[in-house]
Amino acid sequence: MRMEEKPYKGFMIWHLLWSNLGVRPLRSALSVLALSLQVFLVLLIVGLTSGALSDWRTRAEGVGADIIVQPPNSSIFFAFSSAVMPESLADEMDKLPAVDEVAAVLIVVDQKNLGVLYGIDYDRFAGLSNGFTFLSGGPFKRSDETIVDDLAAHSRKLRVGQKTILLGHEFTVSGIVLHGKGARFFIPIKTAQDIAGADGRASMFFVRSKGDTEAARQEIVRLLPTYKIRSMAEFSTLMSSNNLPELKPFIRSFVILGVMISFLVVLLTMHTMVFERTRDIGVLRALGSSRLEVCWMILGETLVMVGLGAVCGLLFTYTVVAILHRTSPTLQIVVEGGWIVRAILLTIAGAIAGAMYPALRAAQSDPVDALAYE
Repeated sequence: MRMEEKPYKGFMIWHLLWSNLGVRPLRSALSVLALSLQVFLVLLIVGLTSGALSDWRTRAEGVGADIIVQPPNSSIFFAFSSAVMPESLADEMDKLPAVDEVAAVLIVVDQKNLGVLYGIDYDRFAGLSNGFTFLSGGPFKRSDETIVDDLAAHSRKLRVGQKTILLGHEFTVSGIVLHGKGARFFIPIKTAQDIAGADGRASMFFVRSKGDTEAARQEIVRLLPTYKIRSMAEFSTLMSSNNLPELKPFIRSFVILGVMISFLVVLLTMHTMVFERTRDIGVLRALGSSRLEVCWMILGETLVMVGLGAVCGLLFTYTVVAILHRTSPTLQIVVEGGWIVRAILLTIAGAIAGAMYPALRAAQSDPVDALAYE
């Protein structure tokens, strides 16, 4: 009899594990959806922050400079740099022996869409590298013309010769360039100064050395001892979420929120399931199932839901990312493999924590009382 009871007992455990998902399909679907929401939230939020930092870093590197010069107490985020530096400093730095080219930039933020514009001297800015790669049109010739990168042009459906509103002023698109040169929009620096009320001022300077970056940086440090002078390599290192303590509480909050979602959803679902299956659990206990086997049954069902939730969460994430890339091409989202693993592990941790109490309650149930339960 005992040899016959073991396969029957095992069948009952697996039958109960899978049948609960099918007996209450709506409840199971909502539980899986809630678990997938945790994976989706974590990956999307981290993807947005990582993508923004990566895009900012890539565009700064694409300018072609070796050194960035900013005012004292300035942020590594160029959008928060104030126009407090005399534009004439570009000529002073240009005379240094190790410096090859200097380009002053006035950064202006469009309050309407929070877009960042660069006011530049075209020849000097283009001289930092091989210049812009024009897909259509050419450099601006007049004060009311602008250069637009291809992603912003696609997002706003702009073409060469078309009018667009920037900083509350009308500009004509003179050229569309390949993205990756700092900003999305470029206007003459004199025009930017007039709009911002910063005549003769600049927000920062991009500097290209003659080959020895550190020698050029040291020369600039001696010339401007109170300013922030960073090499592009140092700037790239700083543009990481690990080096930005302000972002950590933000990301941590969403991670905690996700774990709480999985914990509460699984706790409610499994607790309800234990009450509904009191007699079935009693039968298993009467057949000789140990408390550990009953616990594993509850945890096994939890892991099945987590697996389905993780798959759905990944599908939702990549679907939303694909939609956003088409509808908002300037919005960069990077879904990293490491965070995929973390999101799934966090979901598992929250779900198992939520399943522990129902599992222990089921395991401690008395077979006689359970069989008599109505």
